[in-house]
Amino acid sequence: MRRKTQNFKSEILFIGIGNEYRTDDRVGLIVAQKLRETRIPNTETAELMRNGTSLIDRWKDARTVFLFDAVFSGVEPGTVHRFDAITQAIPINFFRYSTHTFSIAEMIELARTLNQLPPRLIVYGIEGKSFKMGTKLSSEVNRAVGKVVESVLAEFH
Repeated sequence: MRRKTQNFKSEILFIGIGNEYRTDDRVGLIVAQKLRETRIPNTETAELMRNGTSLIDRWKDARTVFLFDAVFSGVEPGTVHRFDAITQAIPINFFRYSTHTFSIAEMIELARTLNQLPPRLIVYGIEGKSFKMGTKLSSEVNRAVGKVVESVLAEFH
C-alpha cells in the first residue's frame, strides 16, 4: 500500500549510498554525483554515508526515487542489478554485507511496513569487488558506473 496522494517537493530524487573510504562501497555516491552533473530538470541528488531511518525521511517528498548502492551477492564484480522496489522485494542477500546501519533491503521493507515508500522506487545494486579501506573503485565497478548512468538516463527519453 502506498501513501495517500500528496504534493511532492521533487519529481525525481537520486540517492547514492556508500562509504567514500571503502573502495567499491563508494560506487553509489559516484553514480549520484554523475547524475547530478547531467542536470536533468526537476531532479534532486543526495549522497548518504549511512542509510538508517534517515533514508525514509529523505525520500518522503519525492515522487520517484532512484537509489544506488554497492552489493555483494557473489556474482561477477561490476554486474548491475535493477529492482523495482514497489513491485518486488529486494533480495536481502544482495545487501547483507552493508557497512551502513541497516541494509537497503531492511530499510525498504521497514518503509513498506510503515506505508512510507515513495510512489516509485528503483534500486540499482552494483556488484562490488573490494570493500577494503581506500578511495579507488575497482576497474569492473568503475565501468559499471557508466552503464548505470546510461540506464537511468534512458528512462527519461
